[in-house]
Amino acid sequence: MHKRFDIVALGEGLVEFNQTRPDDPTYLQGFGGDTSNAAIAAARAGARTAYVSAVGDDHFGQMLIQLWLENHINTAQTAIISGAYTGIYFVTHDTAGHEFNYRRAGSAAAQMVLTDEQLACIGQAKILHLSGISLAISQNARSQCLRAIHAARAAGAQMSFDSNLRLKLWSLTEAREAITEVMALTDIFLPSMDDVAALSGLQEPEKITQWAHRLGAKTVVLKLGADGVLVSTGQQQTRIPALRVQALDATGAGDCFGGNLLARLCQGDDVVQAARYANAAAALAVQGFGAVAPLPYPQAVVALLQTVH
Repeated sequence: MHKRFDIVALGEGLVEFNQTRPDDPTYLQGFGGDTSNAAIAAARAGARTAYVSAVGDDHFGQMLIQLWLENHINTAQTAIISGAYTGIYFVTHDTAGHEFNYRRAGSAAAQMVLTDEQLACIGQAKILHLSGISLAISQNARSQCLRAIHAARAAGAQMSFDSNLRLKLWSLTEAREAITEVMALTDIFLPSMDDVAALSGLQEPEKITQWAHRLGAKTVVLKLGADGVLVSTGQQQTRIPALRVQALDATGAGDCFGGNLLARLCQGDDVVQAARYANAAAALAVQGFGAVAPLPYPQAVVALLQTVH
């Protein structure tokens, strides 16, 4: 069946204020939001992409819509909610890494109720992509995500899910319940090691992938940071080593990985080939500053892969 879109992402775009250096009061304005980052990464990798979301009728909302349009993302099903505001977040840096602080409670995306048109758009995707943050921003958002998943599956779309556990948004108990419910409906599970160690209580990557398969995830691509990636289909596990680069800012690296992996799957790669490509894309992204600006284009990713033996 022909699908209008390769990937439809569902979630919340945010305006980002990223501290330029530790202990410096200067912040660089950019953009973020995990599924937004992934959608932009996928679009830059050549995927036909749409974003289902909501923004406020404010300047920040218009900035986000313009960003998506500039990156060739279809925004026809991004709602503008009168009287609501668009979420923002701050990234601070120190020797231990980076920390997020959000101002998003009650935002437009948290209030969104999916329309028939938005559900129809989701049905026109090869892959629906959402995340743990898409679930966590409100009880309403969680129910809308489940509506979207069932609409996608009824239309024959695959479901991609990045756990993206943020315990500032909900408790571990609440997160575990909601995330494991969605995992049972997931074709492509894209967790990070820290997330699933907390969710599962396990520490060994191979055991974690087995845990995810038991809960229903068909394919698991476990992001291990400096230790690379573990791809598990249930029948076979493949380790992909990290590429050694000088990292400047890891904000959005996992989203870059996910968007590129999904784009390559839609372009015909198998999951291991797609993960190798996405691994290189993420290695490029961490060498830039902010979540969106350093998301790479295929020419740079292919050039990096050609240096890997």
